[in-house]
Amino acid sequence: MLLGLSRPATQVHAQDILIPMDARQSDHLKAYGIAFWSLQRGVTVDWLLNYRGGSFLLPFDNEIEQELRIRGVYSEKLGGAQTASVISEVESEANNTSLVRLEKAPRVAVYAPQQTLPWDDAVLLALNYAEVPYEMVYDDDVMEGELANYDWLHLHHEDFTGQFGKFIQYRSMPWYIEQQRQAEAAARRHGFRKVSELKLVVTQTIRDYVTNGGFLFAMCSGTDTFDIASAALNTDIVPAEYDGDPIDPDALSKLDYSQTFAFHNFRPNFNAQQYEHSDIDTGPPPPQLRNPALDYFTIFEFSAKWDPVPTMLTQNHVATVRGFIGQTTNFEKQFIKPNVVILAEAPGRDEVRYLHGSYGQGTFTFYAGHDPEDYQHFVGDPPTDLALHKNSPGYRLILNNVLFPAAKKKKQKT
Repeated sequence: MLLGLSRPATQVHAQDILIPMDARQSDHLKAYGIAFWSLQRGVTVDWLLNYRGGSFLLPFDNEIEQELRIRGVYSEKLGGAQTASVISEVESEANNTSLVRLEKAPRVAVYAPQQTLPWDDAVLLALNYAEVPYEMVYDDDVMEGELANYDWLHLHHEDFTGQFGKFIQYRSMPWYIEQQRQAEAAARRHGFRKVSELKLVVTQTIRDYVTNGGFLFAMCSGTDTFDIASAALNTDIVPAEYDGDPIDPDALSKLDYSQTFAFHNFRPNFNAQQYEHSDIDTGPPPPQLRNPALDYFTIFEFSAKWDPVPTMLTQNHVATVRGFIGQTTNFEKQFIKPNVVILAEAPGRDEVRYLHGSYGQGTFTFYAGHDPEDYQHFVGDPPTDLALHKNSPGYRLILNNVLFPAAKKKKQKT
């Protein structure tokens, strides 16, 4: 359980730096990087939930001030009385605000192959733009126990079912052939006959990582394929076009939803030619809404004092965010487990965009869609230039997740 901390009046600094995250902020994404950079230098950061868009409060330091100028992040200097006034307002019972202290920069890993893919990963773009350091890990690293070295793990458009993303329409493309060759070589290297068998063990290892306290954040098809593969541990759901043997005729009855994080009662898609893994994904919006000017989703508001975790994950300067399409675009609400917290949804469509839950000592957070600032990203499209989207609400949701593990943990009450 993560909860805020009060800053004792006797410890209020004579002068502090406030980084507002409301509409006044010049570069919201770089602001997260400043918070991360400060934590790396041993400086604690107070995250003022729901205060001016989820602002950051740091002790004044010439080096921090210089770094803010270099990165183009707007900030305000506060005297001691001003800081006390801000904290008093944030901690007032009359306001839905609270203070969470961030203490230590999390160790960040991104699960992705080293080979250059012809499309990009929104989280890699966000981390690079915000200047948040990370390391890449993949199947060999997971199998060798490397996840224990990280606090936060990201998954993106990976296909954990072993169907190579169901990109069979690209099977003659050099990048697809190379991706398949490398996946099959990795499976053999670890003693498995098929890629799906290796991916199942990788999935179970990641689940153990969460059980032991890891923070998992997934986007696009990294969300639903993780749960589909987990549920199929006792059966074969992969068409012969991908693994050379047929689907288990009793596959549906053998699915074990107790193994999944977020979804249950879904049906895998057994059509090898169809670019869809299951009925969890609602697919692109209907034609009349498939327009970046019309397609929006709404972020829910939580109690900052009683529900600090979902509040941290939803910090933003707007409540309505533009939608965006991915291989997995939205989650069908009926397939979400009852203990999962829904953070954002497309109003009126029973389509969930963003969800969160606990598993063991860790947590998982799933965010549907591929790139918050590229409405319909196609294979081969150039990467998004985030310098043109410094105030992106959709990207802010990604970076909330990166900072969330830095929050101080409060001891459980007995």
